[in-house]
Amino acid sequence: MFYLTLLICFFSSILLTPLVKKLAFKIGATDKPNHRKVHSRIMPRLGGLSIFLSFIIGILIFQPTDENHLPIVIGGIIIILTGMLDDVKEISPKIKLAGQIAASAVVVIYGGLQVEFINLPFGGIIDFGYLSIPLTMIWIIGITNAINLIDGLDGLAGGVSSIALISIAGMAVVMGNVYVTVMALIVAASTIGFLFYNFHPAKIFMGDTGALFLGYIIGVLSLLGYKNVTFISLVIPVIILGVPISDTFFAIIRRLVNKKPLSAPDKSHLHHCLLRTGFSHRQTVLLIYAMASVFGLAAFIFSQATVWGSLIMILVLLIVIEVIVEKIGLIRDDYKPLLNFMKGLKPINTRDRY
Repeated sequence: MFYLTLLICFFSSILLTPLVKKLAFKIGATDKPNHRKVHSRIMPRLGGLSIFLSFIIGILIFQPTDENHLPIVIGGIIIILTGMLDDVKEISPKIKLAGQIAASAVVVIYGGLQVEFINLPFGGIIDFGYLSIPLTMIWIIGITNAINLIDGLDGLAGGVSSIALISIAGMAVVMGNVYVTVMALIVAASTIGFLFYNFHPAKIFMGDTGALFLGYIIGVLSLLGYKNVTFISLVIPVIILGVPISDTFFAIIRRLVNKKPLSAPDKSHLHHCLLRTGFSHRQTVLLIYAMASVFGLAAFIFSQATVWGSLIMILVLLIVIEVIVEKIGLIRDDYKPLLNFMKGLKPINTRDRY
């Protein structure tokens, strides 16, 4: 029954997307080209609506149960309405943020999904107390915006989100969390169906309707099953979401270094930098897919490692990320502290000693 549900979600998305495309043109939910965009013609957005409708069809058929289910769906409706409003009217960042806060509040306050404490790897505990509510909301809102920020190329956000959802589902299977497995795969199947129209050259964009919903649902599902656990296991969703999180993190650093407002848009995200290095549109997307897949695999290996093995793996991942950042100029072209340090460690020619 579950596999049939996934197929229905997949084909529902394929069948609904052309209808959503017509609706987008009818209500003016279109994206016009400008200096920051890579497309050169007016494109319909709102494509995320077909993902959400397929998701709703899936949960109505399979009816997954969990104490957080109703709040998650209500929050999803709020975030979808926020995204649709932005796709049609291009609302201000403050109104968009208000919608994200409302959606996360429903899950965290009404649903009770909160990270209350963390057990440290070498003993001790961090009890968040009253901070558990705002910190959990910040996580959900942060991931929501991280997915939104990487939505810059055809099929990019949808593909990275699908890989993250499949990774989350895989980890949920290992942990025996049936609800997260079901929900993640239903959303993944709906998103993959949409990618038939969204992969380069795209016929429709998912818009904020899709990016915000995918970010929201990934943020929520990545926490379910990981709250009130050890520090090491809480790192797993961070690794799974390594691509959007690191891109967002370095976007913040880049704007601070260049003394620009954090909300200021730019053309220096991961996909922009890869395009500038000479990769084609399709190659860039596939390369980022590969990065996301590596992070997903790393999360699984990480979950099976010892404490010391986990710490070493974190260090290796951070070094690899920093090297990539410096190679492609994600912060600034002249920002290369680690690469310059490594150049300074060249082996000494023994003949120079005499």
